[in-house]
Amino acid sequence: MLAALTLFGQEFAWTDLGVVALLVLLEGALSIDNALVLGLLAKQLPKHQQRKALTYGLIGAFAFRFIAVFMAALLLKWHVVKLLGGGYLVYIAVKHLFFERHHDDGEVRLSPTGEPILVHEASGRPLEAGEEAAEIAQRAPLPVPDAVAGASGGKAKFWPTVLVIELTDIAFAVDSILAAIGVVGSPPPGHPKEATHPKLWVIILGGLLGVILMRFAAVIFIKLLERFPRFSSAAYVLVMVIGGKLLVDWWFNTEEHPHRVNFHSPSAIEFWIFWGLMFAAFLTGFLPKRRHHPASATAPPALD
Repeated sequence: MLAALTLFGQEFAWTDLGVVALLVLLEGALSIDNALVLGLLAKQLPKHQQRKALTYGLIGAFAFRFIAVFMAALLLKWHVVKLLGGGYLVYIAVKHLFFERHHDDGEVRLSPTGEPILVHEASGRPLEAGEEAAEIAQRAPLPVPDAVAGASGGKAKFWPTVLVIELTDIAFAVDSILAAIGVVGSPPPGHPKEATHPKLWVIILGGLLGVILMRFAAVIFIKLLERFPRFSSAAYVLVMVIGGKLLVDWWFNTEEHPHRVNFHSPSAIEFWIFWGLMFAAFLTGFLPKRRHHPASATAPPALD
């Protein structure tokens, strides 16, 4: 096994590339809802304002993402981040898996122009305006005013929509930053407390790749979802496992004893439990989805 390379206080090993790939995969899967919600929000504007609103709204989100990625060095040193971040990740995962999926009749597809749209699972028919407004409210991480979502009828106003797009994009970015912090975990035993986390580069690289995915690669992951429809749910199961890890880390480990439960040493059983759960969650994304069989128009009428 090759020894880890150390440069400017950062440790580089081949296994880190797997962690980066995991973060990119998570970011890509989670960015599908991002791209969809932003597209639906912009769709409420007149056609000539839609692209401009997305561009303006993303400027602030990009700036926040870069700041958040580089703030990870500070966040990794705060023990309370494990509690807040873990609780938030578990919350969004439970919300998606148990409170949204039951009444979610929409599937993400690509329009003829390459934009993400929602269609009914059974019929493939695009959602109507009122149904789209309901989907925006369901999928957005923040409350969306009816006037912006289109629920009140008519066209939305430009600058309120830009503000909602920007805040929504920022809220979506929090998920991936917290997930990256959860995967990287605490510094190894013996690492100087005042020194920078030796795997900070993993969070920075994963976050920067996430910025690119957020803007350009959502289409790739939508096509992946068309082939493996359960992969979106699998991504949220992964998020739940990472959130649970952060909460366990916060509960059992302290700043004085940061490795009572050690998720990052192959000699510890909790290491194998964590990565075993991650691998199992990942595999669920490739399970076939139960097909909907709409009732036939020629079916005999039910007997009274």
